[in-house]
Amino acid sequence: MRLDSGSPDFDNDATGDDQHMSDEAAIMADSSKINEPMLSRPFGTATETRPDSARDTEDGLERGPAATIAACVRDGLLHPGQVAADAGTRIAAADRNCPAFSVLRAEQAMAESASLTERDDLDVLPMAGVPVAVEHGVPIAGEPVPWGPAAAADHPVVARLRAAGAVVMGLVAAPELSRWATSEGSERVIRNPWNQGRNAGGAAGAAIAAGLIPVAHGCDGLGAVRVAAACCGVFGIKPGQHMVPGAGAWSGLVESGVLASSVDDAALALSVLAARPDLAEVDPPGRLRIALAVDPPSRLLRVDRHWTAAARRAAAVAAAAGHVVEPTVLPYGNALLATSLRWLALGARDAPELPEPDQLSRRARRRLALGRTVHRLRLARPAQIDRVEARLLEFFERYDVVITPTLAAPPPPARAWHFRNRPATLLAGARFAPFTPLWNLVGWPAASIPMGMHPGSETPVAAQLAGPPGSESTLLRLSAQLETRYPWQRTAPEGRFIR
Repeated sequence: MRLDSGSPDFDNDATGDDQHMSDEAAIMADSSKINEPMLSRPFGTATETRPDSARDTEDGLERGPAATIAACVRDGLLHPGQVAADAGTRIAAADRNCPAFSVLRAEQAMAESASLTERDDLDVLPMAGVPVAVEHGVPIAGEPVPWGPAAAADHPVVARLRAAGAVVMGLVAAPELSRWATSEGSERVIRNPWNQGRNAGGAAGAAIAAGLIPVAHGCDGLGAVRVAAACCGVFGIKPGQHMVPGAGAWSGLVESGVLASSVDDAALALSVLAARPDLAEVDPPGRLRIALAVDPPSRLLRVDRHWTAAARRAAAVAAAAGHVVEPTVLPYGNALLATSLRWLALGARDAPELPEPDQLSRRARRRLALGRTVHRLRLARPAQIDRVEARLLEFFERYDVVITPTLAAPPPPARAWHFRNRPATLLAGARFAPFTPLWNLVGWPAASIPMGMHPGSETPVAAQLAGPPGSESTLLRLSAQLETRYPWQRTAPEGRFIR
C-alpha cells in the first residue's frame, strides 16, 4: 500500500498492531486528539526582542531559542554575559531535581562570554553567545576527564563550538564507558523532566527538556543521542561516519551528535560540528520516497503500540506534506547480534587507551573481560557488517528515508541501575531501544523527532528517521517540515519537573 497527500490513513497497513489500526487512523486524521501541540517556550531573556532574522516567514513559528539568542547577540540586542549568567542560574537551581551536569563551568563561561564582545567577527558568528553543554568524556582544556587527569586541549568538536561563538556551560553526565543505556554513573539518577518516576535516557536530553540549555552535544553509540531525545521530547540527530570528528576511544560505533529543543537549532549546531554551513539550511525537501517500518528487529521483541503509533503519525504527516509513504519491513537480518558482538569487542580493543583503567567499577571491568573473549575468539567480524550494509543499500535503492519508532517502550523506572546486575541492565536497554543500534553498526545518519505523549507513562513518544550515507541534510529538512506541521512543546511543564 502506498500513501501520499491524498491518502493520509493507514487502515490497510499489514505491518502489525491491526487491532489498533482504526484508532491510530483517527488519531492521524486529527492529531489534536492526542496532545494539543504547543509552540516553543522561550529560553532565558533572548526572546524579549527578536530581529526579523530570528523569525520564520511562512509559518509564523519562531526559530529555535539558540538561533534566536545568536541573532540577538549578533545584532547587539542581547549581551552574551547575561545569557551565560541566566543559564548558570538555571542549571545551579535545578541541580537537586535534575543533576544533569557533572561539571558546571559558571565562572569560566562568564569570562568566555564576556570575551565574545571583543571579537571582530561577532556579527557573523553562527552560535554567538549560545549556551551549550558537552558530554563528559569529550576533552575540554583544563576540565577533568573520566578515569584520567584534566584535558590538556579541547577536542575538535569543542574547538569548533567555541570558534562559532558558543559558550560551554559545562559537562553533562555520561554512563561509565558510555556503555549503559539506563544509568549516568554511580553518583546520580537522571530523572525525566516530564515524569520524575521515569529515566531520562540521557543527561543531555534532560537538560534541554528541563529548559536549562537549548543545545547539547552528545555521543551516540548504540543510539544514546536518539534515546535521550525520544525519552525527553526533544530533537536529536546522529550524523554518519566521518561527518564530525571522532567521539573518542569508542569511535568504532560512536558519533558526535546534537540534541536541541528544535530542528532549526540542531541543524545549526550540527553545521558547526561538521564544518558544513549548508546543513543549517532546513527548507522543505523535494518529494521523498519514504518507507514506514514498524516491525522490531527481532520476533522476540515487542513494541508498545503507542510507539508504533508515533512512527505511523510521522509517516502520516509526511504523506500530508506530499511525500510518498509505503509500509514495508527493514532487512535487519542479524544486525542486533552483530552490533552486540562489535560493541563488546570494541571495548576490549580500546581499553588500553584509558589513562586510569583501575578506577573503573567491577561491573565495567567484567564487561571488558567479556569483550576480550569476544575479540580473542574473533566473534565480531567485518563481514557481518558488510552483509547488513549490502541489504540496506539494496533497500535504499527504492527509498530516500525510512521511518521507525525510536523506542519500543517508555523509558524504564528512574532507579539506581548501576547497582543492579549486568544482565538486568542489558535486558532493560535491549527491550526499550532495539531500533537505534542498526544505524551505529553501519555508520549511517539517523534522527529522533517528538511525536506526541504516551498516555500511560506520561513521557514523550518519538519517531526515528534514518537514511543512507550523506543524507543528513535530507533528514534535517524533512524533520523541520514535520516539526512545522506537528510542533511540540519544547520544554516540560515546570510543575512536572519539580514535583
